[in-house]
Amino acid sequence: MLKINQVSAQIAGITVLRNIHTEFNAGQLLAVVGRNGAGKTTLLRAIMGLLPLSAGKITLETTDLSTVAAYSRAGLGLGYAPEDRVMFPTFTVEENLRLPCEVMGLTKEEMDRRLARVLEVVPQLQEMLPRSGAALSGGQGKMAALGRALMVGTKLILLDEPFQGLAPVLANQYAESLRRLHKIAPELCIVVTESNRSLLRDLPDATLTLERGELITAE
Repeated sequence: MLKINQVSAQIAGITVLRNIHTEFNAGQLLAVVGRNGAGKTTLLRAIMGLLPLSAGKITLETTDLSTVAAYSRAGLGLGYAPEDRVMFPTFTVEENLRLPCEVMGLTKEEMDRRLARVLEVVPQLQEMLPRSGAALSGGQGKMAALGRALMVGTKLILLDEPFQGLAPVLANQYAESLRRLHKIAPELCIVVTESNRSLLRDLPDATLTLERGELITAE
């Protein structure tokens, strides 16, 4: 589904990704693991168009993503939850969830349908909907960021370090949400990055390992 073909990327003139060649397949729950600084976040940012490639190509089905502006990639069915969550503090959680769909020009009926699916996957969000983005704890913010990614991610969901810093109860809830999502939307590709492989438990179908910007293993 998503093909990453010999991709390299730089930040401030320093090469962070080196000749990454892999494929993310529909229906897969994939982990990308590696130490801090290995290039995991950079890989997700490159897929979302937030960082230019210095070499290579990323293709979603038949679409070369280099031809698609970063702000348009959500419209292709790509959902992204960054590590720092980035909730608008003066918006309610529901407004934060609906915002990307409004930008895409979806109808209210379609937004309502998508929100209902999000609440089925992450039921803990129901009571958070009227709260402001500023009122969420760090863990609650990560749950909300997952929900926002699901509002637009109909083909691919990219989750950056979602388990880092989560209390055990929230970590269990987050893992259960991913299992529920995998069951409800079996066609969806879910990619999770983590520095600590043990936090992922038995979730992934497959694991990619990055080290110093290079793909080392595929399990």
